[in-house]
Amino acid sequence: MWRRIKNLFTIKTKFEAFLVIYGLGTGAVERGIHYLHQYPGPGGWLLFAVCPIAVFMAGARILDSLEHSRR
Repeated sequence: MWRRIKNLFTIKTKFEAFLVIYGLGTGAVERGIHYLHQYPGPGGWLLFAVCPIAVFMAGARILDSLEHSRR
């Protein structure tokens, strides 16, 4: 039973990986907008820029681990 539940949360295809990355990206941009409202000026823009960069790094890791698991 635990194996079935675990399989629900396992990314198996690139399509699923891209859906997860898209969700992370939209959340990061939303958080960046909140930063812009909290910290107007260059500080807010800097924090806004850092949010999507974290998604790029996480997305690369997800895609690399997906390719690694196929081998």
